[in-house]
Amino acid sequence: MDTIRKQYRRYNAVGIQHTVRLLPPEYNSDPVGHFIASVNALFEYVLQDIIDSDMVGITIQNQVNQNDKPIGISFRRKDQLSGEVVWSVFEKVSQSNARFKALETVVVTVHSVAMPARFGRGIKTKGRPLSVMAQLKRSIVEVKAEENCLAHAIIIGIARLKNDANYKA
Repeated sequence: MDTIRKQYRRYNAVGIQHTVRLLPPEYNSDPVGHFIASVNALFEYVLQDIIDSDMVGITIQNQVNQNDKPIGISFRRKDQLSGEVVWSVFEKVSQSNARFKALETVVVTVHSVAMPARFGRGIKTKGRPLSVMAQLKRSIVEVKAEENCLAHAIIIGIARLKNDANYKA
């Protein structure tokens, strides 16, 4: 198994490309059961270092024939990615005209995006009310209008951008 890892720091993402070859089934064994067990073991291995809350997208294609469209599993949280999802994608491919040879060398690319777990890089709120945070952070403006608060917020934003003399923080 070859593994290539690429870090996308700007997007807090990682792409890992695994090149694998599934073993053929034994002479007197069930080929479908062997294929299911092999693919389940493969996905368990490629997803082992990913946190359940991270977003994961997977593409699978044959190494020899790169011109064919890869099998793709759209981005979803890792805990929502199950064997049923993978098998439904394989089912669709087997019913289409696409060519996919499972016993040849297969390239499995896993892209994972780490989802933020906190409130950003700045001052942590720690349960402070909005009025206190509005004084601590300069980017927060509290609109005190009872009605049409969106319109007031837009006018305040425009006045701030244009450095209007009548605007007071």
